[in-house]
Amino acid sequence: MTYWIGVDIGTTATKAVLFTASGKVKASHTIAYDLYRDSSGMAEEVPEDIFDAVIGTIRAVSDSLTVTDKLAGIGFSAQQHSLIGAAYDFRPLTRVITWADMRANEEATTLRNSEQGHAIFMRTGTPIQPMSPLAKLLWLKNKHPERFQAVRYFMDIKTYVFNRLFGVYKLDLSLASATGLYHLENQQWDYEILDMLGITRDKLPEIVSPYEIESGLSLDDAQKMNIPPDTSFIWGAADGPMSNLGVNAMQSSIAALTIGTSGAIRVMIDQPLVDKKARTFTYALDETHWVIGGATNSGASVLAWLKEQVFADNLTLEEMTTMAEKVPPGSQGLIFHPYLGGERAPIWDATATGAFFGLGYEHGQAEMARAVIEGITFNIHAIAYALEEVVGEIKSIQATGGFVNSELWLQILADIFEMPIHIPESQEAGCLGAIILSQKALGVISDIDEVAKQVTTSTVYMPLPEHFSTYRELERLYTELLAHYQTRYGKLSAFKKR
Repeated sequence: MTYWIGVDIGTTATKAVLFTASGKVKASHTIAYDLYRDSSGMAEEVPEDIFDAVIGTIRAVSDSLTVTDKLAGIGFSAQQHSLIGAAYDFRPLTRVITWADMRANEEATTLRNSEQGHAIFMRTGTPIQPMSPLAKLLWLKNKHPERFQAVRYFMDIKTYVFNRLFGVYKLDLSLASATGLYHLENQQWDYEILDMLGITRDKLPEIVSPYEIESGLSLDDAQKMNIPPDTSFIWGAADGPMSNLGVNAMQSSIAALTIGTSGAIRVMIDQPLVDKKARTFTYALDETHWVIGGATNSGASVLAWLKEQVFADNLTLEEMTTMAEKVPPGSQGLIFHPYLGGERAPIWDATATGAFFGLGYEHGQAEMARAVIEGITFNIHAIAYALEEVVGEIKSIQATGGFVNSELWLQILADIFEMPIHIPESQEAGCLGAIILSQKALGVISDIDEVAKQVTTSTVYMPLPEHFSTYRELERLYTELLAHYQTRYGKLSAFKKR
């Protein structure tokens, strides 16, 4: 039989999945690595750890192949916004500065509020936030000028992996479009931004199609992965757009929603539209498919905080949601703003903080647990409102991520959005998207819309109309409170840093 491997280089782990040609999973393997954080807002990883995880996961799934099986190709999905500075020999001079790193907040805020800030966003479609490589480069230049000047090549984690394997210095269009350095209309690096940074064009990778193919592994690397040296490696795309492809959310009326540690909601469009209010991002999947959407820092990590820092009594997440199921919609009037680590869409404020509103003696763990889930969902719904202003009505959602194991959360989602929530049978969206792009790259399929044949729905959660009025009223209060307290986030953040 013919098989394909999809690799997803994530923020905290890399996963490889071995698929049949029709998208059925034969084997999968995940290897986690450390994310180094401290009070400064740092969130870094070791490039070598991630490279080893790529090698190890591919080896783990390729070991399932028999001598008569054929490996057709390996496609890649990868985390967005990562940045590595490297020397002349491509040896890293920094660790991987991930999207979660907040140390560039001062630079991002200054640029965003400048005369040129909005124009830069409109040209690039990437929000000017600490997450973006643009802001990270400004931070390096301003706060670590010696290190900035020592860097010969800037790259992301996928470029690093492919450079190690094939000696190339490239970056796929999809990831390039999420750097804040890519001019959407001119379809190349934005030279005005490079001039502002003091970076020459040769310090950035060559931008290539997501369908670009590399081959010719060294015998040593091929043996480590237990694959033939001539195996085709397809560049693929960024994890966000890839998730839309992997769940068959290919129309602007169908949103792909992913909630894991963080979350994102995106819709697919056929041209790079940009939100003039700067609430959403615009990134490429390939040359003719783009996603517009918003990412939130507030996902399952907020529930984990509640469990570990507030409850601290060895409750499992499943036990927490079981408690929350006994509480009626609206959590007895308890509202939660989930901005524990600042927030991306739709408010794009790295100084934002979390808060319970309406807390009283009548509230206990169950009400708090439900309010946290509802608060995260209200925030995602606010992103959806912004999307609809740009692309039109969203009519259904394809949902993936760890939260799909919670029936309560999915029902709350359906009730707040007032629309059906579809759960694809396979939750390997990123890796499946990677093999779909690979199949097109190698001429096996003519159009990525073929993904529709490989994505089936396991469950649909229908909204309950009797909950609509409660959530509409509570959401209005949630939004009014946000509008008031958002003006105080910066002052509170400054006070906390004293």
